[in-house]
Amino acid sequence: MNDYLDPINSVGMPEQIDSAIAMDLLITVKETIRNYSIALTEAASPEVRTTIRNQMEAAIDYHTEVIELMMEKKWFHPYDVSEQQMLDLKAAQTAVDIAGLKLFPDNNNRKGLFPTPPK
Repeated sequence: MNDYLDPINSVGMPEQIDSAIAMDLLITVKETIRNYSIALTEAASPEVRTTIRNQMEAAIDYHTEVIELMMEKKWFHPYDVSEQQMLDLKAAQTAVDIAGLKLFPDNNNRKGLFPTPPK
């Protein structure tokens, strides 16, 4: 990728962004479930434990929905390690390519670019 302004380099980018957002959502849901399980062990009253357990079960159901969506879209391959590895390597290479782009000009002197306030 030499020219980030060339539209040909943005082909497939919206799907990659959707995939990254879904992965972030999956990680967040996993953290939520973990936090609920910790809170469940710390809860003192039966009513609080019941509420936390219900919320944790809802989060587990949501986790299942997110996983199924990601598998349907082929963004996540939990049962095929080699396919998931190829997907991860492609994502890592894209990140390296983007990091290597020259996004800012060498001359960042902005003097004269702002309007002068009236006197």
